[in-house]
Amino acid sequence: MTTVTSPLAGRAIGLAAVPDPVFSGAMVGPGTAIDPVREPSEAVSPVDGVIVSLHPHAYVVVDADGHGVLTHLGIDTVQLNGEGFELLVNKGDTVSRGQAVVRWDPAYVETAGKSPICPVVALEASAESLSSLREDGDVKAGDSLFSWK
Repeated sequence: MTTVTSPLAGRAIGLAAVPDPVFSGAMVGPGTAIDPVREPSEAVSPVDGVIVSLHPHAYVVVDADGHGVLTHLGIDTVQLNGEGFELLVNKGDTVSRGQAVVRWDPAYVETAGKSPICPVVALEASAESLSSLREDGDVKAGDSLFSWK
């Protein structure tokens, strides 16, 4: 059982509320989403594992059980070409839950005309494999979002 924790502070809103059909339709996988606080912050690793994919706007950490967790910082933020984001680790790095991965500014993302909402997705998972899914309420970085069996 893997516990996936929030990579940032904000409000859990669930994937259905994400303004992108790929995420809201759970096409990438099940999970939840965070509407982040609008201040510069560090997005942290939601699990202990290895960074297998790393972009300014998104990263995937795979844990010891082979579970890949995608953290996507905002919607359509790939179009910002890294502006407003700073990578703090490298692809291939081993990270601990809570370790800073990307420094970013959700308010800048919003000013640039993009949604700062952050999907946190269990890749290649079934909805049935997740439990204790957090879809509402305030969260701090490190608070539990869901369990993955």
